[in-house]
Amino acid sequence: MDQHRAPYFQALLDYVDSGVQPFHTPGHVQGVGMDLAFREFVGDNICAIDLTPMPGIDDLLQPTEAIKEAQELAAEAWGADHTFFLINGSTSGNQCMMMAAINPGEKIAVPRNSHKSMLGGLVMSGARPIYMQPEVDLELRMDHCVTPETVARTIEQHPDLVAVYLVSPTYYGVAADLAAIERIVHGAGKMLLVDEAWGPHFHFHPALPLSATNAGADVCVNSTHKMLSAFSQCAMLHHKGERVALDRLEAVLKMFLSTSPNLPMVASLDVARKQMATEGEALLSRTIALAEETRARLNRIPGLYCFGEELQGRHGIFDLDPTKVTVTVKGLGYTGYEASALLRRRYNIQVEMADLFNVVALFTIGTTREAAEGFIYAFEELARDDRPIDMFAPSGILEERLRRGTFRLPAVPPMRMLPRDAFLADAEFVKFRESSGRICAETLTPYPPGIPVIAPGEEITREIIEYLRLELKAGVRIQGPFDGELRVIRVVKE
Repeated sequence: MDQHRAPYFQALLDYVDSGVQPFHTPGHVQGVGMDLAFREFVGDNICAIDLTPMPGIDDLLQPTEAIKEAQELAAEAWGADHTFFLINGSTSGNQCMMMAAINPGEKIAVPRNSHKSMLGGLVMSGARPIYMQPEVDLELRMDHCVTPETVARTIEQHPDLVAVYLVSPTYYGVAADLAAIERIVHGAGKMLLVDEAWGPHFHFHPALPLSATNAGADVCVNSTHKMLSAFSQCAMLHHKGERVALDRLEAVLKMFLSTSPNLPMVASLDVARKQMATEGEALLSRTIALAEETRARLNRIPGLYCFGEELQGRHGIFDLDPTKVTVTVKGLGYTGYEASALLRRRYNIQVEMADLFNVVALFTIGTTREAAEGFIYAFEELARDDRPIDMFAPSGILEERLRRGTFRLPAVPPMRMLPRDAFLADAEFVKFRESSGRICAETLTPYPPGIPVIAPGEEITREIIEYLRLELKAGVRIQGPFDGELRVIRVVKE
């Protein structure tokens, strides 16, 4: 196929050029009825292509024209048999994968450090999760990937598993050994589903980890907006082989996707594919070189550590995405949350995410050398600060627990009910401090990275209560609970 074409973007341009008089949604009618200040800011062109599905422009739910061709081009570019455009991010992709592959009550193996959208898929599908423990890095205080050995052991212990769901890469850019895991999973006759939200660029450069489509995943999802140039919320779902029924997958997509998709978003997916297919390797080569140079210079600043290829080969770290720059700031006496706030307030730099010990910056095809220089300069200045240390002071709560060796990520709590059953059960609110032993009816997710600490159906433990209270003290935002300050928590009614 001619990867230089952008058929869907061209279909929108053709409609605008034809001078059609619109008597259809959206109500702003190509910007004519829009608030003037907003229209002047976003521009006439984006308003002109904010249209609705119709003949010639095609229908995302039942494509027969330009969207069909655009998705076929994307499938060829990513090495899939079929590709579907998503306009609700990888969240909808994860949920569609589970709904298409798993029936209520069937078992699916999932890593504990999965994104919260995986839990949404469990609730909607009624599947029974079998949690796999990812490798825990006590030095960096983060979870990495699930190993092939863990996957094999899980299948051996649960031979009635229907599918294995993986996260690769992680938010920190760590990739699993997908080729080895694929051999294990398919050798056992199971389906392999992969959340590759953070790896849409892997397929287009030899220096990046193996892509899920190249590894042979049955279905995988890419957040095309995260590391590539599509608009926010844009993602793609890639399907290979016959293990996941194509007709059921398409039926599920029709349930999840909007009947009124934002067409500029769909066009941006088409153009992002064209850009990667025709220029991807050159653009990513520049990006990788800039990220590696930045990593090396940050590692020369006393008190900072920016991990890289020296970790490759550790358990749970088969490969690394160099475009993710994780800066461990504990040596400067900061939590990641404090460093993130200072970077924004003092140097007008916004990082992608922070946790207790790290900040994570994305180096993408849109990152300039000027921006990288400013990023390095900001950390050089932070390292020169003579500040009163708070969370990591000898009397501070984190330093005390680190010294005693009692600070760790909480263990996976016991599952007392299926996520779907607990989510739909009669519930009541109790004080969070006093909730130990109760069955959780909501999801508690420090965000970012969006990895749940406890899910519906799991027993609340004292360890989880203490950990989340520490995260709140450090400034993290907890998504999912009705009470964001966790004074009370929703539990299954006794």
